[in-house]
Amino acid sequence: MDDNHLGDFLRTRRAGLRPEDVGMASYGVRKVAGLRREEVAVLAGVNADYYTRLEQGRERNPSPQVLEALSGALHLDAGTRAHLYRLAGAAPSDRLSGHAAERVSPALRQLMDGYPNTPAFVMSRTLDILAANALADALYAPFEPSDNLARMTFLDPAGRHFYTDWDRAAQATVANLRHASGFDPEHPRLRELVGTLTEHSADFARLWNAHTVRGKTQDAKRFLHPDVGPLTLTYQAFDVRDSPGQQLVIYHAEPGSPSAQSLNLLGSIHASWRQPESRPHH
Repeated sequence: MDDNHLGDFLRTRRAGLRPEDVGMASYGVRKVAGLRREEVAVLAGVNADYYTRLEQGRERNPSPQVLEALSGALHLDAGTRAHLYRLAGAAPSDRLSGHAAERVSPALRQLMDGYPNTPAFVMSRTLDILAANALADALYAPFEPSDNLARMTFLDPAGRHFYTDWDRAAQATVANLRHASGFDPEHPRLRELVGTLTEHSADFARLWNAHTVRGKTQDAKRFLHPDVGPLTLTYQAFDVRDSPGQQLVIYHAEPGSPSAQSLNLLGSIHASWRQPESRPHH
């Protein structure tokens, strides 16, 4: 028996939506639940007969443009959209998306705040820090602002003191941006960032023109924090499933090590500074 997984999926998703869910007026008597085939076709901007063939399994190779249109018409989230692409034998578009992808969910923010003893933050592919817990804020306190790891490395004077091995940090930063450019080289944020860094940092321009590509590694990071001294931290980076391109980064110090003690001290200092009565008056 020739299974029609793509058609079954489309039919099930269509049945789960009502006209009011997609901003359409309902008309006539509906024999079955959900949207009609022609309504999905209108929403996706495809021919109704073509959509019918997709559901019936007589058409098996929709283009990425059609898949993207169907994803929108059927209100698919990121995970379900990726499943649709796989059923159609296509690779989901993983381009750097716009403003929607730059939002960090409240649930993820709560998760980061649940790690009070280790720095945790969410960043975009272009190394923008999108959200951070209190200890990550304390770790990056020498930077003003702590907004983008590439800008902080190359343009903030604190960068060359903060990164113990600045040359290595700089190379890794540029390699990560090159990696990001492979997903969407024309992304406005990437173009803006590279343009600014190239204009104001000869070191960045030299490394960028070398075209070295690398995703994030698991190498230990060595920092020199002005408040607590040297820190050696390992880290784990996790893809944020609902927001392609975002990563949750969690730093970790070896238990009982001088770096662990320094992290605890940093957290205490940061907590005291967050109390209004503890801040010095200028």
